[in-house]
Amino acid sequence: MNDDVRNIVLGVIATGVATAIGWFARTYLWRRRLRRKQRFFGLPENAECLLVVNESAGSGSWTVARRDVFALLELYALIKDCGAKAQIVAHDAMQQGFGERTEFCIGGPVSNQRMAAHLRTLLPGVEVDTSAEPGPDRGAIRVGGQAYRWERGVSEHVLLARLTGGRSAPDARPVFLASGQHSNTNHAAVRYLARNHTRLTRKYGDGPFCLLLKVVNPEAYGPDVVELAADVTRAALRPSPIPTPAPAPAADPG
Repeated sequence: MNDDVRNIVLGVIATGVATAIGWFARTYLWRRRLRRKQRFFGLPENAECLLVVNESAGSGSWTVARRDVFALLELYALIKDCGAKAQIVAHDAMQQGFGERTEFCIGGPVSNQRMAAHLRTLLPGVEVDTSAEPGPDRGAIRVGGQAYRWERGVSEHVLLARLTGGRSAPDARPVFLASGQHSNTNHAAVRYLARNHTRLTRKYGDGPFCLLLKVVNPEAYGPDVVELAADVTRAALRPSPIPTPAPAPAADPG
C-alpha cells in the first residue's frame, strides 16, 4: 500500500469516527433535553395526562372556543413530543383529585368549574372578578395587591401556573393552569409555555410557579406578542389577608 492509498484510508476512517462521535453527541444531548422536558411536564414515556377544557362563553351547549381548540392542538403536539398520551375531559366532568396524572386546565373560572376549584385550592392569593355586570373591574385578576384589568382587544391578561398542590412525592404529577380573560389569552399562555419551558425549567426546576402574562394588542397580533407582567408565585400561593374590621367607635362618656 503506497502513501496515497494509506492517507485516503486513514482519512475515511477519521471521517467515519468523527461522524459517529458527532451522532452520539447529538443523540445524547437530544435525549438529555427530552428527559428534562418530560420531567418538567411530568410526562414520561407512555404516561397519560388530562386536557381539561372549558365551555365557550355564551353557548347553549358544551362547545369549545376556537382559540381554545388551537391551544389544545399546541398542547397535543407538546405531549406527543414527550411520548405521552392525552385525554380530553370537559371541565364539569372532572370529579377527581390531582397529582396522579399531569393535568392541563384551560379557561377562566367563569367558563371552567375545574379552574375555579384549582384557583381556590391551589392559588388562594388570586382573586378573579367573575361578575356578569359590565364595569371596569369585570374579569380583573387581583393578586399581590395589584389588579390587572381587562381591556378587550388592547391589553388582556392570563395566569400561567405550574403547581403540585404541595405534594412532595417524587412521582407527583403537576397541574398546569392557563386562566385568561379571553380565549385568545389562554392560547397565548399555552404558546408561551411551549416556547419557554426550557427557560422556566432553569429558573424554577420542578417547583411551582405562577406568572401573570400580558397579551399585547391581541386583535392585531393574536397570541404571539406576550409580555411577563409579573412573577406572582409567592403572592398567589399565600392566602389573601382577611381584612381586619374597624374598631367600634368609643362610647361618648357624656
